[in-house]
Amino acid sequence: MTPAGAPPRVLTVAGSDSGGGAGIQADLKTMLALGVHGMSVVTAITAQNSLGVQGAWPLPVETVRAQYRSVVDDIGVQAVKTGMLASAELVETVAELLGRTDAPAVVDPVGVSKHGDALLAESALESVRRRLLPVATVATPNLDEVAQLTGVTVTSEADLPRAAAAVLAYGPRWVLIKGGHLSGDAVDLLTDGSEEHWLRAPRYDNRHTHGTGCTLASAIASELAKGRDVPEAVAAAKEYVTGAIRAGFALGGGIGPVDHAWRFRA
Repeated sequence: MTPAGAPPRVLTVAGSDSGGGAGIQADLKTMLALGVHGMSVVTAITAQNSLGVQGAWPLPVETVRAQYRSVVDDIGVQAVKTGMLASAELVETVAELLGRTDAPAVVDPVGVSKHGDALLAESALESVRRRLLPVATVATPNLDEVAQLTGVTVTSEADLPRAAAAVLAYGPRWVLIKGGHLSGDAVDLLTDGSEEHWLRAPRYDNRHTHGTGCTLASAIASELAKGRDVPEAVAAAKEYVTGAIRAGFALGGGIGPVDHAWRFRA
């Protein structure tokens, strides 16, 4: 239960992006924009900018566990979002913590950065499949992550249901297959295996899209914390991230971030 006068509380368990476009920085900006109180468990430190990831350092398991317990045991959470977990040991620790937390979990199975830099050890893939996905309320893989986790290659919209079934086989309650890497409209498929929701939005000609996956997963978690059901939460999150992509702006010499404050600037 949320204390009187306090907004819903959402926890991100993810890596830090020093450039502020993705990771916990993007998560917390999204949560603020959507009216919830964001809290964070830092799993890794990255040296990162618009050009790529220059270095990444996972934090010790005991550090991650202590942060999580500190927040959940005192403040409590109404939704949790996971992002970069880096190693099998961290994946398994976070999966264990999520399994003991009475709140919906949105799992963004981050494998590579927007620039193609690896953010998950190859040895951790099986832990994601067998430990993390089964405790997810919603899993939000992009097409590269679908291929990495299941071996299913998506080349057209018609392949999305097959990709979703392959991810659902690992146990999440819902899966959102993000089709943003396909041509045409930005189409995603949300399904729990019995019902399907197709979400479409215009594709904007804007290369500044750093942080889209983090932003979408955090927006879903925020909407779940506010009491929406999964299809409603995902639809609202899709609308938010579409606006953020449209308003993305240049920073540095590479790929700039989406604009988390686009509604305020509008």
